[in-house]
Amino acid sequence: MDGLFGFILAGFALLASPGPATLSLAATGAAFGARGGLGYLAGIMVGVFIVMGIISTGVMGIMLALPGAAPVLTSLAATYIIFLAYRIATAPPLTDSNNNDRKPSFFGGMFLNLVNPKAYAILAALFSGFVLLEGPLYLDAAFKILILLMIVGASNTAWLFIGAALTKLARDPGTSRTINVTFAILLVASVVFAFLF
Repeated sequence: MDGLFGFILAGFALLASPGPATLSLAATGAAFGARGGLGYLAGIMVGVFIVMGIISTGVMGIMLALPGAAPVLTSLAATYIIFLAYRIATAPPLTDSNNNDRKPSFFGGMFLNLVNPKAYAILAALFSGFVLLEGPLYLDAAFKILILLMIVGASNTAWLFIGAALTKLARDPGTSRTINVTFAILLVASVVFAFLF
């Protein structure tokens, strides 16, 4: 338990920082409102839980050992995030009644984290860099998952509401479009940054 404080601090620093999931949540909040983004938030949470399972069980190492798997996963991630950025950038103003059928879905949020390179890199570092409980590895992994889910839940909810607050400040269609396009560009930039570093 000596490393618990450091683990929590690292978890907040890495998981709450801007990346594909957090920026897409803020963009979703800005484009569709907090209520419109709750299903997407739930999907992101389920997706990160699945990624934690993939990392903690070593399945990711097996997948990346398969010839040609890494480029396929990278292409899937890039394609989906560009598609999501396009949907956010072209979303009509929040007051538009047609807006609800364009909002990101639960499954879209889940899929985003399944192809999110930042999620895999951060979670691999957190799971391999800290030992919180001595003894069976599954207890240590379960404890880490519990703590990280609380961190991800709090930070992702905050990003969604930050985005929604921006929309409340800017009901003008031109300003709304500027906010949406800015978030879409930041989303794509965060993925490019993750791939480069």
